[in-house]
Amino acid sequence: MPGEFPNLKFEPDASVDLRQDGCGGVEQVRTRFAAAAKPLRTCLAGTTILAGTGFAHAQDGGLFGALSGPMTSLQVIEISMFLGAMGAALLSAVWLIRERGKVAGENQSLRSRVADLTASIERSDALLASRDARIIIWDTRVAKPDVIGSMPASSGVPQDRGHFLAFGRWLAPQSAAQLDRAVASLRERGTAFEMHCETITGQLLDVQGRRTGTTAYVRFLGLSDLQAQVARLRQDAQDLQNANGLFSALLESLPFPVWRREANGELQWANKAYQAILIKDASPRGTLPSSSRSIGELFGTQAREMIERKRLQGGFFEDRVATVVEGDRKVFDVIDVATPAGTVGIARDVSEMDSLKEEYERTLRSQSDTLNQLTTAVAIFDSNQKLRSFNNAFQKLWGLDIPFLESAPEHGLILDRLRSDGKLPEQPEWRRWREQVLGVYRAPEGGEDWWHLPDGKTLRVLANPQPKGGAIVVFENMTEKFDLESRYNTLIRVQGETLDNLAEGVAVFGSDGKVRLSNPSFAALWNLPSEMAQVGVHISAIRAACKDMVQNREWDTFVGIATGFDDARESRQGQIELTSGAILAFAQVPLPKGQTMLTFVDVTDSARVERALKDKNDALQRADMLKNDFIQHVSYELRSPLTNIIGFTELLQQPSTGPLSERQRDYLDHIAVSSSVLLTTVNDILDLATVDAGIMDLDISDIDVPSLFENIQQANASRFAEAGVTLKLNAGMDASRFRADAQRLRQVIGNLLSNSVNHAPEGSTITLASRREGGQVVISVHDQGPGIPADILTSVFDRFVAHGASGKRGGTGLGLSIVKGLVELHHGKVTIHSKPGEGTQVECRFPADPTAFQAAAE
Repeated sequence: MPGEFPNLKFEPDASVDLRQDGCGGVEQVRTRFAAAAKPLRTCLAGTTILAGTGFAHAQDGGLFGALSGPMTSLQVIEISMFLGAMGAALLSAVWLIRERGKVAGENQSLRSRVADLTASIERSDALLASRDARIIIWDTRVAKPDVIGSMPASSGVPQDRGHFLAFGRWLAPQSAAQLDRAVASLRERGTAFEMHCETITGQLLDVQGRRTGTTAYVRFLGLSDLQAQVARLRQDAQDLQNANGLFSALLESLPFPVWRREANGELQWANKAYQAILIKDASPRGTLPSSSRSIGELFGTQAREMIERKRLQGGFFEDRVATVVEGDRKVFDVIDVATPAGTVGIARDVSEMDSLKEEYERTLRSQSDTLNQLTTAVAIFDSNQKLRSFNNAFQKLWGLDIPFLESAPEHGLILDRLRSDGKLPEQPEWRRWREQVLGVYRAPEGGEDWWHLPDGKTLRVLANPQPKGGAIVVFENMTEKFDLESRYNTLIRVQGETLDNLAEGVAVFGSDGKVRLSNPSFAALWNLPSEMAQVGVHISAIRAACKDMVQNREWDTFVGIATGFDDARESRQGQIELTSGAILAFAQVPLPKGQTMLTFVDVTDSARVERALKDKNDALQRADMLKNDFIQHVSYELRSPLTNIIGFTELLQQPSTGPLSERQRDYLDHIAVSSSVLLTTVNDILDLATVDAGIMDLDISDIDVPSLFENIQQANASRFAEAGVTLKLNAGMDASRFRADAQRLRQVIGNLLSNSVNHAPEGSTITLASRREGGQVVISVHDQGPGIPADILTSVFDRFVAHGASGKRGGTGLGLSIVKGLVELHHGKVTIHSKPGEGTQVECRFPADPTAFQAAAE
């Protein structure tokens, strides 16, 4: 083969047949070496030629004979070349002889090795045939696998090569699928395997798979009885292990805690749900324990002892156990089973179920309490037609004993009891009627019936079957409803008669704008035909009939409001003037459910009277304004001449103007007094005009009441002396100071004192007093005059109304008017208390609060 003889130059296609004898091999090697010796022969041939040219005589005398004569340089060169060629030939011969011996030795070694391999293959074939084995060989360089060996027909292995390679045709389905996966893994990834496969005849085979280099093989071996039994046991053990793995995976994935204990009670294993509960209870960020020995206990010592005690009694424990998880009380349904190897248990959290059950019970109690608050009688019967629940209204309606009702009587028994007590209406066919009532338990839908009881009550009975059996019966007392309905109908008729006889026109429109109600007056006021005011006529039709009768577009507003969709609707009132001259007062009132009521009243006469009164009032107000304007104008025009007259009168009274006669002095005195009175009257008129115009300003300051009273007494001392009356001052300590306009307050008190002096008899006393009442300061003037009659007392504050018949001198009648205006300007009030023969007392009440004074001044 190429490469086994590195010292020889073999062609790529050269080969050595190691099965030939040594001579033959040497001859073949000699033939190969002939090509290598070709240059040597050429060289020797050249030497012969040379000898022929210069040494022809060498054939007779030899080479050395040629050398006996004289030689030229060319001959020396030729001889040297000849000697060199001969040396090379000798060396090649020696090397060739040595290589020949080496090749012969290697051929002998190869023949021995081939003989050993042939014997080994024969022994392997014999061994395979003796062990009943069959091998499948896959070589990556060969497309199809090779099958070697055979197995007996009793093994269930087919002899046919194609049939044998189709594992699914002669192996059990599970074994065939498992073998296909193993062979695929062997060929793709080189994963060795060893397994037992079962044929469809029930025989077990030992199957091994290996891979060496590019070759993979699978060997099938038959098993002896003992080996088959061992394999069967291994197969069963594997099945048990697989089943155990499946159940373990199932238990691990269960959301319920599952555990296993050893015979001594020590916890051996717990699933993830068990450990998750412990981790949550210990720390929200905990992890599952790394060893089953470190698993904690879910239940406390007392609960475990109870489980162990009950399990020992019967070998099986099933009960409800409470424990604490995450600080909350949890309830579990626990099942614990004992085996010789230990115990296994499972728990299911029923805390939420218990909570739902409690919530359901609370709901039932709440429903019972709610039913007891109802005035409608309710009875609930179960699938056995027994009374399970009732409310107080049911017991009161029928007057049955509570112990009897709580004993869960049957529905039919209750009907018999009520009939015997005379509480049910008499029926011509009692049994048939009773069966009809009890037919609700078999009916697909509920029913309704009316019972007219002997005591005059009318009941509406509603019976509804329940999905899970039973029925709910409701007894609704309709007696009061029918009575109310009867009274309501009577009331409606009375109201209808009343409405029809009203002089006021009334019409009610629905949300759709159609007439719901109207009376004859409505049609009469608008001259509508009888069919236009009927129920169902749209308001737009009425507008079309009435629009030519009015001077404005008020009916468009009526239509817009009656048919509008505004949520906020407001009432409207007003008047409509018809083209005929009649005046109608209307009112548009929104009613519930989008309805609108329109009412119309003929107010022609009253409107005309009202207009006349309004015109008269406007004329009076204009006259009053004209009077005030005239008074103001005249007063201003009089003040300047009066000032001149008073000034010149005082000038004439001066001695520097010259001597005057006694009569002249008297005339000047009268002129001065008359001018002063006239000036006072003009000032009073101006003050009243200023107050009426609202342009008078107050200068608010602190008032010292005692000092003010003394100043007023000193200023009017001569007047009191002339009138022969005495002024008494009585300033209260609690009203010694307050805030007001000092000048206007002095004017108020001066006018009151002037009025009292004018009416007080000689020798009498006038009292000027002050006091505090709550938040007010009261300044009063009391005289001992004849008093004021009751018919005059109501007009004492009227302007230009003088009641001087009982006074010493008449006046303009403006004094008390000015007092009233100035006090009210201070936000105060004036009152008069007087009776004939008992004198008169005038009280002026001023607010003591400075804020009130400031507001009054502003």
